[in-house]
Amino acid sequence: MSAASRAPRSRRVLTRRLSLTASAAVAALLLTACGEGDGGTAQSGSGANYIAGKDGIATVDKGERKDAPAISGETLDGATFDLADHKGKVVVVNVWGSWCPPCRAEAPHLVKVAEDTADQGVEFVGINTRDANKGPALAFEKDYEVGYPSLYDPQGKQILRFPRGSLSPQAIPSTVVIDRDGKIAARTLQAVSEKQLRAMIDPVLAEK
Repeated sequence: MSAASRAPRSRRVLTRRLSLTASAAVAALLLTACGEGDGGTAQSGSGANYIAGKDGIATVDKGERKDAPAISGETLDGATFDLADHKGKVVVVNVWGSWCPPCRAEAPHLVKVAEDTADQGVEFVGINTRDANKGPALAFEKDYEVGYPSLYDPQGKQILRFPRGSLSPQAIPSTVVIDRDGKIAARTLQAVSEKQLRAMIDPVLAEK
C-alpha cells in the first residue's frame, strides 16, 4: 500500500478517535445521572474557592465567583434562550431529565419558587438532558405545569460548557444560581426542596 493511500485512512482513524474521546467525556459526566453528587465538597488545588454547607449547597463569595458559560440554544417548545439576555437578573439553572425520579420529586418545588420569585427579578431555566426526543420532556413539563423554558440538550453539551473549577452541574438533577453579574454563586447536586431553593436564591437577591 502506498503512502498516499495510507494517509486518508490515518485521518479517518484520528477523526474517529477524537469523536470517541468527546463522547466519552459526555458519558463520564452523565454517569452521575440521578446521583447525589459530591454534595459540593471543594477539591484541594482545583481553584474552586467554594464552601460546602451541610445541606448540600455550595456557595462562593462574590469576589471569587467564576463567569457562567455562554448557555444558549433551542428550547423544548422550539423557541430560543440565551443566558446573556438575562444579565442583571438572578438566574436559576436546573438540569433535569424526564426519566429521572429525583427530577420528578423536585419539580413542584422549582415551579412554586419560580412563580413566587418572578416579580423579584429571578429567572428560571432548565437544561433537559438525555431525553432522546422531546416528547417525554414536554409531557413532564405539562404534568408539572412548568412555566419556565428548558433548553433541549440530549447530549449534555450545554452542561460541559461550565468552566473547570467552578460550581458546575455534575449530576442529574443539579441546580445552579447565577448572580446579577453573570457569575456562578451557588450549586446543589441533588433534588431540591423549596427551603433549599430559597436558601440558595435569597442571599444572592440580597446582594447590592
